[in-house]
Amino acid sequence: MIRPQRRSFTLRRRGRTPVWVRLLWRVGLAGALIAIALFGHWFDRDGLRDNIDGAISFLDVLYFTMITVTTVGYGDIVPVTTQARMFDTFVVTPVRLFVWIIFLGTAYDFLLKNVWDRWRMTVIQRHLHGHVVVAGYGTSGAEAVEELVKRGAEPEAIVVIDDRTVALDAAEARGTTVMQGDATRNAALEAAQLARARALIVAAGRDDTSILIVLTARGLAPRVPISVVIKSHDNEAIARQAGADTVINPASLAGVLLAGSTHGAHIASYLADLAATDGQVVLHERAVTSGEVGFPLSEIRTGLGHRIYRGDRSFGFWEAETQRLEPGDLIVEAVRRDHAELTT
Repeated sequence: MIRPQRRSFTLRRRGRTPVWVRLLWRVGLAGALIAIALFGHWFDRDGLRDNIDGAISFLDVLYFTMITVTTVGYGDIVPVTTQARMFDTFVVTPVRLFVWIIFLGTAYDFLLKNVWDRWRMTVIQRHLHGHVVVAGYGTSGAEAVEELVKRGAEPEAIVVIDDRTVALDAAEARGTTVMQGDATRNAALEAAQLARARALIVAAGRDDTSILIVLTARGLAPRVPISVVIKSHDNEAIARQAGADTVINPASLAGVLLAGSTHGAHIASYLADLAATDGQVVLHERAVTSGEVGFPLSEIRTGLGHRIYRGDRSFGFWEAETQRLEPGDLIVEAVRRDHAELTT
């Protein structure tokens, strides 16, 4: 949850009940317990004795109740009958304990808990490095988190940012680190330590919001890879201009699979096999090794090389540039699933 003159963010799920409602509820509960003790003493006021003037008025009962509930009494008013003493033993004493528990719990929630939350957030932030930030936990965001976990990512190393409590509840139940906030704001992404993240996945549900998140994120973390879900084809170019490295259009992807199926019964299934975690083969990206430098892409032994990335350019396996691998090249290859799991 990082906070001079701006809204603070907490890397944890917030309570559903507003603070003022919880405070009023506790005050009301404490008042109800004291009222039980007050009316019990008033009903059995004949069992009390005032050592000052000998008379027991309602104010005397109120005074005796408050002193008894909050302390052990001063001895100026005392219970003298067995019934009054039993009432103090079995009703007032438990009331006193519950009232103190309520007061201590309130002090914890509104004083100590804030300190604890700030300390815990500091600890979480200190250990956030190489994590994945997911902005938006709707259908696409939830599927992305599920896929990351299937591919071996630790749930704690995934930070989900969303402003909906229901979405955060679901994400936290999956074991991820969650933060309630607006990912279009610098403060939220800074609190999630975006600059130290391995990647950012943007699935806000609306193209304009997703593009604004990409724009904000790119300004804060120029080198962090950003993937974004865009629904409209017209907005794909805008998302790339905003700084997204990968733009995914679910409708276009579905169209590719459907069109591929018309050109061969197994084309679409192979594409799905490459994209899913439960397929026999997966696409794997890695840096070229020193032993591969100088050799063509077709001779790598770890998988079937499809493409290399050299600087800002990419080359397919059919292009001349792939005939000699160079230091710094990134290789995209199709490998067996068990091999990908070992090298992840």
